[in-house]
Amino acid sequence: MKKFFAPFLFLFPVLLTAQGMWVPLLLEKQNEKEMRSMGLKLHADDIFSNFEPSIKDAICQFDGGCTGEMISPDGLLLTNHHCGFDAIQKLSSLENNYVENGYWAKNRSEEKPAEGVTAVFISRMEDVTALALQGVTVGMAERDRQSQIDKNLAQIKVNAKKEKFEDIMIRPFYNGNQYYLFFTKTFNDVRFVGAPPSSIGKFGSDTDNWVWPRHTGDFSMFRIYADKDGNPAGYAADNVPYHPKRFLPISLKGVEEGDFTMVYGFPGATNEYLTEAAVRQIGEVLDPAKVSIRDRALKIMDGYMRKDPAVKIAYVARYASIANAWKKWLGEMQGLKTYHAFDKKKEYEAAFTTRIEQNPDWKYRYGNLLPRLRKLYEDIEPYAFARDYYLETMVRNNEILGLASSLSGWIGTYEKNGEAFFVSKQKDATSGLPDFYKDYRPEVDQTILAAMLEMFAEHVRPEWGASDVQAMAKEKGGFEALAADVFKNSALTSQAKINAVLAKKPADIVETIKNDPAYKLWDRLQQNYVANVQPKIQELQPQINLLQREYMAAQMVVFKEKRFFPDANSTLRLTYGKVRSFSPRDAVRYEFQTDLDGVMEKYIPGDYEFNVPEKLISLWKSKDYGQYATKDGRLPVAFIGSNHTTGGNSGSPALDARGNLIGLNFDRVWEGTMSDLNYDPAICRNIMVDIRYVLFLIDKLGGAGYLLDEMKLAK
Repeated sequence: MKKFFAPFLFLFPVLLTAQGMWVPLLLEKQNEKEMRSMGLKLHADDIFSNFEPSIKDAICQFDGGCTGEMISPDGLLLTNHHCGFDAIQKLSSLENNYVENGYWAKNRSEEKPAEGVTAVFISRMEDVTALALQGVTVGMAERDRQSQIDKNLAQIKVNAKKEKFEDIMIRPFYNGNQYYLFFTKTFNDVRFVGAPPSSIGKFGSDTDNWVWPRHTGDFSMFRIYADKDGNPAGYAADNVPYHPKRFLPISLKGVEEGDFTMVYGFPGATNEYLTEAAVRQIGEVLDPAKVSIRDRALKIMDGYMRKDPAVKIAYVARYASIANAWKKWLGEMQGLKTYHAFDKKKEYEAAFTTRIEQNPDWKYRYGNLLPRLRKLYEDIEPYAFARDYYLETMVRNNEILGLASSLSGWIGTYEKNGEAFFVSKQKDATSGLPDFYKDYRPEVDQTILAAMLEMFAEHVRPEWGASDVQAMAKEKGGFEALAADVFKNSALTSQAKINAVLAKKPADIVETIKNDPAYKLWDRLQQNYVANVQPKIQELQPQINLLQREYMAAQMVVFKEKRFFPDANSTLRLTYGKVRSFSPRDAVRYEFQTDLDGVMEKYIPGDYEFNVPEKLISLWKSKDYGQYATKDGRLPVAFIGSNHTTGGNSGSPALDARGNLIGLNFDRVWEGTMSDLNYDPAICRNIMVDIRYVLFLIDKLGGAGYLLDEMKLAK
């Protein structure tokens, strides 16, 4: 018995820590006892309730990919600066540069409609696993299984009793072993209230991204508006501020080492239960490929941005988006290797194998799972590499080919569905073009295209498209010449040119675009991908998904004593931990908090990453921190904790033991970026803006202290 359980205690620190992204509906059953032992002063139904107002009613998914929270009874919403950045950038111009200079509405009439931004709240949720899996049998073909589930889910939606302004979504959990139903309410009238200048909201920019110590005031503010009855409505001048069922009180007490913390939000995606073969493929094959591609694209973009302020404004949001994943993958690669993730996965799988070998029934049911998964990952690796290389070079990091890709679906409808259907879809297919061209710079994109074509030709197998690109480049006189020829003759390079095409008859629109050099280049590579790479992905990935689902279910059976949280899937989750310093390596220790003195230590006058406003320097010199200072007279900026977070948690509220807002989650430490695949409680930390710094910047720097009047502040 000792030999059997000793490895288990080593392998599952979850029993001793608060690792996990937990389903709030199940907190009372799974987590409340542990949370209260760690310091929580609330009950589970204070955090989540389907029937009474709870903290969940103050939390929303912001703009489809972040989290926001209500901080006043009048719909005032707080989120990250980088979450609101796209909206801020779209509202900016050279004359009114809210990105560079910041902005604060002085009254409700100055709050600016953020077109397209949404705020989605969860009304209630239910476990519908039994209904979703009705009629699903063991050994069922994967396609038949999914077809049955789809029918079940459709029926669940039909039978669900919802309010007039509610929507329904159903999401799989545990790789499709469980299903949950969510009733949601989506608000579309969201208005920009204010944000600090990017020198504060993005202080440290890409150099400091994903690292600690951090000194970024990463926040922005919006307000949700509703109709006179408090229901979602499109923008209208007579809409009124939304009055949420619950908003978060704000604590000015601050944090100390060991304080209990919670982060509530919508984490995007994790893969904590993958096999060693899968994680090794990500860390040693796929991440390095994507990093090298983005590294080259970013260097080109950065060069143009540094030369021209107008290009910087146009590309700053795109650059940040591309760089965010690039640096995350770099940290993930390093963390997986440095902290022995592959070995830990092997040990876990060895423990799994030991247990099933001792149980004849388990051995029969699960004995071949791991060997089959290893073989499938070996088979799919070259195709997965080619897929990522194609998407990164020809779609994600090159705008003109990305545009061609987005238009292809519409163009394809002409021959399939006829002219009438084609015309009916024209508005949908082209509505985003003004936004695309507003910030598009062909000279930047042309240089990037040349680099992407060169990388594709060098690293992809010749028979999978590389030989085509090499031949085209040779014909034109090189990759730069090939890119120049495409841009010289393409109608996709400007709004005026594409508008001229769209003014033609439907048949001529289709013919012109299909013969456009940019579209033809994309189509040639796409057809090659579809013929040679995609079929194997479509053949092998469903087999992997099936076995991963079975492996997930097997783990939950074999390790009955272990609590399993479901991987993140952009649904509402709660994670909890403590304010914690950490030591990532020998002789290095990071404290849990940073302050304004650290900002000034990093300050470089005029530098686009480390510049700060003169007013902030003046406030620092005079130590004019007001009620936001610590007891020893410092101004706190950020702090770290052991909360298990990921993308989508950006903007999530950091809450204390009583549910008061103490910070705003915005990042993870470099050493812990591997946490989506291998959470290590010793070194994985989330980074939060201290709410006192947020309030100080609103009040003292922004001169918008009137906003504090509608908040509930607790000292």
